[in-house]
Amino acid sequence: MSLPTVYQKRRATIAKALKAAGGGVALLPTAPECPRNRDADFSYRHDSYFYYLTGFTEPASWLVIEASGKATLFCRPKDLEREIWDGIRLGPTAAPASLGVDEAFSVDALDEKMPLLLANQNAVWFPFATHKGLETQVDGWLNTVRARVRSGAECPQSQHDLCKLLDEMRLIKDAHEIAILRRAGAISAGAHVRAMQLSAAMLRPPAKGALTKVPREVPREYHLEAELLHEFRRHGAQAPAYTSIVAAGANACILHYRADTAELKAGELCLIDAGCELHGYASDITRTFPVNGKFTPAQRTLYEIVLAAQEAAIAVTQPGKRFTDPHDAATRVLAQGMLDVGLLDQKKHGTVDDVLASGAYRQFYMHRTGHWMGMDVHDCGDYTEPGSKPREEKDALGKMVMKKPPRILRSGMVLTIEPGLYVRPAKGVPKKFWNIGIRIEDDALVTAKGCELMTRGVPVKADEIEALMRG
Repeated sequence: MSLPTVYQKRRATIAKALKAAGGGVALLPTAPECPRNRDADFSYRHDSYFYYLTGFTEPASWLVIEASGKATLFCRPKDLEREIWDGIRLGPTAAPASLGVDEAFSVDALDEKMPLLLANQNAVWFPFATHKGLETQVDGWLNTVRARVRSGAECPQSQHDLCKLLDEMRLIKDAHEIAILRRAGAISAGAHVRAMQLSAAMLRPPAKGALTKVPREVPREYHLEAELLHEFRRHGAQAPAYTSIVAAGANACILHYRADTAELKAGELCLIDAGCELHGYASDITRTFPVNGKFTPAQRTLYEIVLAAQEAAIAVTQPGKRFTDPHDAATRVLAQGMLDVGLLDQKKHGTVDDVLASGAYRQFYMHRTGHWMGMDVHDCGDYTEPGSKPREEKDALGKMVMKKPPRILRSGMVLTIEPGLYVRPAKGVPKKFWNIGIRIEDDALVTAKGCELMTRGVPVKADEIEALMRG
């Protein structure tokens, strides 16, 4: 299937949904450019919803879809002087043939054309709360339509959140998306492999007879981050999908730590949470490994608990299960492990069921086991089952609240599976475990029979990690 056809099919699905809702028109802008400092912008990244329906990456663009199926694009006009400085623009003339839209206009004509497109429509759909000032902009166009009522123009009577339609579409990945996600996962896995190998190499003593006149640089977190970025770009990925976490030693106990200047020290662990973005789609991998390539007994003990928790979560990641089932399975294994190794005192906290009921495990495990993944690393999509009725259950703090049942997993959904343990120094916690932070994360595609782990190109078992780092 050619790329324009992929996006045309998605736009047709939106048009069909508009028609089923009684008619209307959907409008969607892409992301604006963002200044970084004087005379420089941040590296541009399109809006995911807009790209999902167009495959178009230029800024200052808009898409309009009517219930009839007609698609209109607004984009930057050709400008030879600006193209010398900023790059070639597609332009409205070439857009229909290139992107498969029916019409295209210069974005300079947006305020002139948009009221005409909105007139005589039953409803207007646009993304709520994702583009600052968009509601005001839409209100301005609607006011223009209202001013023309004496000429026979009718104004849309209702406004709806376009994200509701798009979120459901994006939650189930098509074959085009799955192929990109697999490739992104493979690239990211290779980057993690390279980072592990570099870590071991930088900690390894110089070979006998090697030149030693040039001092060896102290190995630091940013060296591994550089290896990740190099591997991403070397294989065609456009950028990291998010700010890479490279956390050495105690830094691994900081969940959103960013790669910085901390030294990589033998005897400590390093946690890397990093993934590339390829053609608009993310990958998300976490591995924790010994900086010098050899787990200590205490590190291996906790690592095996986290790995067992991930395996338990993977086993229940299958169609028909609930989104929360992997988390519940992983948390039970982690809680039992905490009791077994003395992170939690059995005399004080009781059985594993007691620990789960009290939430005592949250001292060492304080996040969920997964999230949706796709175009955004924390992708869109409801975590509760659509159309279900709220029911009374306990929240994370043990209070009774009304909540909808969790989402039922279906083929084509993609989610992460990422249990962890984070042990900060504290009274009653065995000192041998202090400052150990471990997380293991893979990207799982729900399939008809279970799930496919798209990121296992990097080792996950302790023995395999050690063997890789010896190589």
